[in-house]
Amino acid sequence: NLLELLILRQDVRPGLPMVRRMKEAIHKEEKQKEANEKNRQKSIKEEEKERRDLVLKSALGNENKGFALLQKMGYKSGQALGKSGEGIVEPIPLHIKTGLSGLGHEELKKRKAEEKLENYRQKLHMKKQANEQAADQFRIRFKNKQEERKMEGDLRKSQKACQQLDMQKDIDAPKETWYWLEPEEEDKKDEKDKEDECTSSDLSVSEKLHILTAYLREEHFYCIWCGTTYEDSEDLSSNCPGDSAADHD
Repeated sequence: NLLELLILRQDVRPGLPMVRRMKEAIHKEEKQKEANEKNRQKSIKEEEKERRDLVLKSALGNENKGFALLQKMGYKSGQALGKSGEGIVEPIPLHIKTGLSGLGHEELKKRKAEEKLENYRQKLHMKKQANEQAADQFRIRFKNKQEERKMEGDLRKSQKACQQLDMQKDIDAPKETWYWLEPEEEDKKDEKDKEDECTSSDLSVSEKLHILTAYLREEHFYCIWCGTTYEDSEDLSSNCPGDSAADHD
């Protein structure tokens, strides 16, 4: 840098301390900066600002026509304006616009910033609503999945009971293929027969459970929810609360 160059350019005279040479170099650097600042020409804007500040700081004199008229009407320097002296004392401040933007630009920038902030808030609100809806849908799907699994378990339980009760009555085949539990994998038919069997019963798990529950009650006087076989239909209707899990809760 400049300081290092000035130090190197110094005459290295015997006996001259290093501290003294550094002080001289710093002093020369400061002198050079002052000279550069004095030689630098001021810009038009800087000159205008200096003249404007000088005029604004100086008080109005008698050479000002407006001030002279006020004095003729009885006004004294430092006195408030108005008949009762309740007006302003100092002139209305002057706000100089130095930027290149047009009038109203600041208001436009402020309005755009407010709109941007409002849009950001709306996006946050919409994102929050979307997250809440997604959470609600997940809870509903999870609940439905749990209920579906429970119904599937109740259906298997009903199929097992139906098979046992039918066989006790020497019934060799179920009334419907799905009334009994499906055989193990090694005892099943080939894949094509299995697909034909599935398509023959286009019923949901809940529909199958309702139909099989009614069959067990009518044919065997058995309630899957009570786990009890009643003596007859009268005993069943008198002592069993209903034909669904909700009735037994």
